[in-house]
Amino acid sequence: MTEKTRIGIVGCGAISAAYLKIAKTFPILEVAACADMLPERAKARAEEFGVPKACTVDELLSDPEIQIVVNLTIPRAHAEVGLAALEAGKAVYNEKPLAVWREDGVKMVDLAKKKGLRLGAAPDTFLGGGLQTCRKLIDDGWIGDPVASTAFMLCHGHESWHPDPAFYYHHGGGPMFDMGPYYLTALVVLMGPVKRVTGSARITFPERTITSQAKYGQKIQVEIPTHVAGIMEFHNGAIGTITTSFDVWSGQVPRIEIYGTEGSLSVPDPNSFGGPVKVRRAGAADWSEIPLTHGYAENTRSIGVADMAYAQQSGRPHRASPELGYHVLDLMHAFHDSSTQGKHLELESTCQRPAPLPLGLLPGQLDS
Repeated sequence: MTEKTRIGIVGCGAISAAYLKIAKTFPILEVAACADMLPERAKARAEEFGVPKACTVDELLSDPEIQIVVNLTIPRAHAEVGLAALEAGKAVYNEKPLAVWREDGVKMVDLAKKKGLRLGAAPDTFLGGGLQTCRKLIDDGWIGDPVASTAFMLCHGHESWHPDPAFYYHHGGGPMFDMGPYYLTALVVLMGPVKRVTGSARITFPERTITSQAKYGQKIQVEIPTHVAGIMEFHNGAIGTITTSFDVWSGQVPRIEIYGTEGSLSVPDPNSFGGPVKVRRAGAADWSEIPLTHGYAENTRSIGVADMAYAQQSGRPHRASPELGYHVLDLMHAFHDSSTQGKHLELESTCQRPAPLPLGLLPGQLDS
């Protein structure tokens, strides 16, 4: 029988509900405590999801029963909380991105290695049935060798609906740092690491007006590029393009497509866990939808935490690895830096593609 891994949630904002709900579906996970800088918010989440303890962050980190800290704070707090948890002897799973700044990401990776602790980072959507099906199709040669890819994330920002949208326009935000992790993680998982990038970026609207009700009429001064276009040269020789924008009202473009020597692959929304997955092979008259080869096609936030827990018990590498999380962080900064410096940039970071999930897993299981 699988031994329970006790986890503690730090940060009880909107995304915590999904983690708390879905963690219960993995037999290996037991949510032992939750904490927030606002005690009433932690208390409310604990009552809503039957968590036995609501406490302060310091109390959670000092609890000897907690083995993994799930850090769901805002991006600017990821490094501070993550480093404190590692210092306390806990494994850490950070919401995306791993950190805001490269330096902090390096500190976390180095500290985890020094202490022999697990470190991981969202997104874990690449473990869903949609992207795992895409991974299998590529690995099995359905489209031949990948030669190119495109990725688009286009919207007009979050000030019209989010109750407190300012952080999306400050450092650690913007379309690349907000949504880029989903797209870049998917591309690296499917095609491998990137060796060189070029980027162009701009701030189209220097000031944003909040029109959601909570802070209606307040102004946001934009600090971070809100339209970013990049070119990636992968280690396998493929060339990818990506556009992330908070400046576009509408568009008719694919989320992600991968083009190979023998056909093309339409990849589902990397911010989701399911499909559809479509392939059009050389000579085919049209696209064909492929049935998903793997489960976990519904919203499964916390699957990356469960995978870390299984890995801790078996000794295998966990799939949402620190190297993957840092490579994506490095990539995002590189697009911005390339635009500022006006030149190609070679990436110093790299990573291994995480192992695919086995076929035929039972619900709640991640090892065959």
